[in-house]
Amino acid sequence: MVQEKLKLLLQAAERITREQSLNTLLMILSDLAREILDVDRCSLFLADKNKKTLWTIVAHGVDKIEVPWDKGIVGSVFHRGVAEIVPDAYSDPRFNKEVDKKTGYRTRNILAVPLYNKKGEVIGVFQAINKLTGNFSQEDIEILTLLGGYAASAIENFQLYAELKKAHKEAIFRLSYAAEYKDKETKNHILRTGIFAREIVKEMGFSNEECEIIFLAVQMHDIGKIGIPDKILLKPGPLTPEEWEIMKKHTIIGYNILKDSNSKMLQVAALVALEHHEKMDGSGYPYGKVGEQISFYGRLAAVVDIFDALTSKRPYKKPWSIEQVVALFRHEVQSGRLDGEIVEILLKKVDDFMEIKRKFPDEE
Repeated sequence: MVQEKLKLLLQAAERITREQSLNTLLMILSDLAREILDVDRCSLFLADKNKKTLWTIVAHGVDKIEVPWDKGIVGSVFHRGVAEIVPDAYSDPRFNKEVDKKTGYRTRNILAVPLYNKKGEVIGVFQAINKLTGNFSQEDIEILTLLGGYAASAIENFQLYAELKKAHKEAIFRLSYAAEYKDKETKNHILRTGIFAREIVKEMGFSNEECEIIFLAVQMHDIGKIGIPDKILLKPGPLTPEEWEIMKKHTIIGYNILKDSNSKMLQVAALVALEHHEKMDGSGYPYGKVGEQISFYGRLAAVVDIFDALTSKRPYKKPWSIEQVVALFRHEVQSGRLDGEIVEILLKKVDDFMEIKRKFPDEE
């Protein structure tokens, strides 16, 4: 029996270490616990410090359970930090029968172990319910504690990664907005171009990771404006030919700021900054690239930047109507200046994009 359990653990070990999705990993561990312990159900509760509750991130047989963190068997194990076997749930005064009433389930016996993070703090409870043969044993406690250790480590690593990713994203937003504090456009213009780009590539079948990279990278398209003198960038009237040549250099400045990074996102952002004013017929700037010489990212950024500019109110113009926008994009595709596939997806989703503009309007 012990050998069979060890074999199951070893067979699952490779899959556990390879899995990158937290929810999938926790479900693997819950399924493994159910099989090794020979129980009907397992639930993995996490603590919500703000709400002071324990909620199931995974649970067999139910969508979600949320209970006060100082109530019931799981609440007791959470606060005491000690594993516990309850051989007869209904004879234990701590047991909350309401969950069974709501689900129509009958809990007989329970094994619950605390989940600890690296600081030694209890962050949740791993619970097994209804041993199919006999009652829970010390060996069961050890097995569930072992699997709970894997779960706690995965949860902590995921939370750390999420915090780092959030900080990374915020840094990108702040860097992207830096140029806009000098320009007439608003930070929501930047955000919208990123959202539009993400929606287009999602429609094209890009992975979630690729969509997120493009969402962030496209928002950095005008970062080079930070290097343009205020007397040109903020000039209320038309630019002279000499001033316009300097303004065009914001593409190269942005590229030079972002290039030579090991980060895939910054590599994409560098191309976006350099090429978002290029046109496929060679009429764009800074280098007059033609067709496939322009990266997909540059062609994408050009389309969403033009769309947002046309449909936005500016001191010098009113927002264009949808009919005007569609007509212009059709003409630009026919003239060979914009990527037809990207434009077609944008036009298909134009109503959704206008709703995004209403959700994230320009500040007055």
